[in-house]
Amino acid sequence: MTAIALKLILVHFIADFALQPSHWVAHKFKHKGKSKYLYYHIGVHLVLLLVLLQFNYLWMVGITIVTHYVIDLAKLVLTTKKNARWLFVIDQLLHVLVIALLVYFYQPFTINWDGLLSPRMLLLVSLIVFTTYVSAILIKMMLAPYIQELAHDEVENGEGGSLKNAGRYIGMLERLFVFGFILLQQWAAIGLLIAAKSVFRFGDLNKGKNRKLTEYVLIGTLLSFGLAILAGMAYNYLITVL
Repeated sequence: MTAIALKLILVHFIADFALQPSHWVAHKFKHKGKSKYLYYHIGVHLVLLLVLLQFNYLWMVGITIVTHYVIDLAKLVLTTKKNARWLFVIDQLLHVLVIALLVYFYQPFTINWDGLLSPRMLLLVSLIVFTTYVSAILIKMMLAPYIQELAHDEVENGEGGSLKNAGRYIGMLERLFVFGFILLQQWAAIGLLIAAKSVFRFGDLNKGKNRKLTEYVLIGTLLSFGLAILAGMAYNYLITVL
């Protein structure tokens, strides 16, 4: 079962990403079902499936090809500028669901719901949510007195703003990295992450000798790393008592 699942997933990754040039994608979105590259794409899937499955499990090959064509065509027809990202995610989830169903029909498997809902797993998910979303709100509240002042300085100095929500996502990712490093007991990697962030932010902090921005970034960084470290240490302690 594992071998079949891995082969189907590998075919999907190679055909959907590695062997699908960007001009194929652009042509498909422009011409929908009339695009020759849609059928080239399906053909790549077919060849890879036949090769990796060694011309066995032809019923799997047939179902995979038909469902992949239907899912891709539906995505091409329904996609707009507003829903493109969401439809991409739905498209990939549907392909994975088809693979899971094929593997299940070949050899039924069960999902260990007790393990997924165990105290240790619930603790991990809770702390991940805390590290990403809860911490972001806490940091925003603690930095609120400084945000308006910095925004006023940016307008006065004519400095451009940042990408929408970029700071929020950067903060979430850095806290997830810190949280993961602590779980893996890789404390040195946290120092490397801090150093890398300092290098990337050096230009902003050095520009115009903006002391307020420097202090704001330092406070935000220390709060962000501090909360992530607390979450990681809390997890390592609590799993020993659960």
